[in-house]
Amino acid sequence: MTRPDPLLSVRNLKVSFDIRRKGSLPWTRPRQLKAVDGVSFDLYPGETLGIVGESGCGKSTLARAVISMIPARGGSAVWLGDTDILQARPEKLRLIRRDVQMIFQDPLASLNPRMTIREIIAEPLITHHPKTPKHQVTERVRQVMDRVGLLPNQINRYPHEFSGGQCQRIGIARALILEPKLIICDEPVSALDVSIQAQVINLLMDLQKEMGLSLIFIAHDLSVVRHISTRIMVLYLGNVCEVSPARELYDRPLHPYTRALIASVPIPDPEKERHKQTELLEGDLPSPMDPPSGCVFRTRCPRAQPLCAEQKPRIGDSLDGHAVACHFPLD
Repeated sequence: MTRPDPLLSVRNLKVSFDIRRKGSLPWTRPRQLKAVDGVSFDLYPGETLGIVGESGCGKSTLARAVISMIPARGGSAVWLGDTDILQARPEKLRLIRRDVQMIFQDPLASLNPRMTIREIIAEPLITHHPKTPKHQVTERVRQVMDRVGLLPNQINRYPHEFSGGQCQRIGIARALILEPKLIICDEPVSALDVSIQAQVINLLMDLQKEMGLSLIFIAHDLSVVRHISTRIMVLYLGNVCEVSPARELYDRPLHPYTRALIASVPIPDPEKERHKQTELLEGDLPSPMDPPSGCVFRTRCPRAQPLCAEQKPRIGDSLDGHAVACHFPLD
């Protein structure tokens, strides 16, 4: 069975920011903060790519750069095999954004408190299809509210009248109203209670099956990512450490960083949790303004050798879809 063409193909994406020290002279050269350093991946129709890593590893920056919300310093993000989003003209980018929507981390902060739920959910539809009659817009809003589990009679309420989980459902409804091909979920459940997290995750999975959506799901909770993802990509300091099918990654992690992340996930059984062998990472996350030479993980890696300081490992292709960027991967 041949694999379909990628929906989104990202190659060697780089994002950096110029940082000036307080009080520095205007003509002094700013330091560069490398937030994303040469990330590549493919996303296929109907699949979910989970992106995990510690806070500050570049997950959200990567997502925003892919859809040109922030400028990239290099690389490409090809949509449907023919258009580089990073080089697209404004008119073309506007068309692409009909098919690519985003759900944000803080459900309440992402909603305008002065707008009703109808206005919030209808905003993308009115922006991209301004000639749609008002009664059709309202009917479409009611339909998508019902689809995400909101009552249609709540249409004229304001965000502060809803719980955190309901606000995230409003954000999902806003992303769905244009019936996109791809939704980027930027830590959509990290601000919610555990029970509400499960409801939102199950809702996204049901919508994906119903509408044939592709998802990029960003999180630092590996148990959540495992539940929803088809494949998982592990980031560290803006670099890809490992890419693998979800089950394969948990059963056979090859990168020491991935293994440490998986070991940090709590086990629901108290007896097993008590006897679990944890692998704590030593040291702090290096500064992205002054990353280590060679492998960026070497300063915290228990398997680091002189080669790791001299040469940056490259992630290669694998027949089973499991690839790792490490000179000395785990057995």
